[in-house]
Amino acid sequence: MTHSLHRCGKHQEKDYVWLLYHVKGVNDQNLKQRYQKSLEIAEAAGAVNWGDVKSGPVVTLSPEEIRTRLTDKSRLRGAFSSLTQVTKFLKDMKAEDLGVCVIIAGPLKEVLHSCRESGVEPHTINYSLGVFGKTELLADDSTLAITTMCGHHMVPDGIVEKYYRKVQKGKIKPEKAAHKLAVMCPCGIFNQERAAILLKEFAETAGSEQKQEGRK
Repeated sequence: MTHSLHRCGKHQEKDYVWLLYHVKGVNDQNLKQRYQKSLEIAEAAGAVNWGDVKSGPVVTLSPEEIRTRLTDKSRLRGAFSSLTQVTKFLKDMKAEDLGVCVIIAGPLKEVLHSCRESGVEPHTINYSLGVFGKTELLADDSTLAITTMCGHHMVPDGIVEKYYRKVQKGKIKPEKAAHKLAVMCPCGIFNQERAAILLKEFAETAGSEQKQEGRK
């Protein structure tokens, strides 16, 4: 799924996407039970966000609600915040041999290292070649670092910028702002832990710059 490949900005080493897929008529038998086990593995590995596109992510629903609503048409995905989590997830998925397709998106060097550590041979590798055209019309880099964590761009530039300002003014904690942004991404690949770090760093940097301007 190439919509998860365009994440940009700082702290990408704290951001890895996982997705599970099946093929109709090939590996879709008893899918609900196998997906339930897959979610157990993802949770045990430490997924910071995850969900089913057909129902929603854990930032809006309880894990039990998501599991209850699983069907043979479910599409599961989520986010990890460390390579250690990715490696554990891949190792455990391989050991369980659930027969579903596993996709990991993140910095290629790190992901390949995780594959080697877990004994997994990648079947296919997709690259993001970047963004072309009138890039001057895009939001600034700090905003894109957050909005690109939702591959369908359901997290708008303006709302991200609003929360940057609110965090900077101390009106909301970075973690709470990050959670509110994560709710806007319905499939669960938005990494609210990385978003909180980005929001906090932006507020600190902006505050320092304002102090320096005041001394001039």
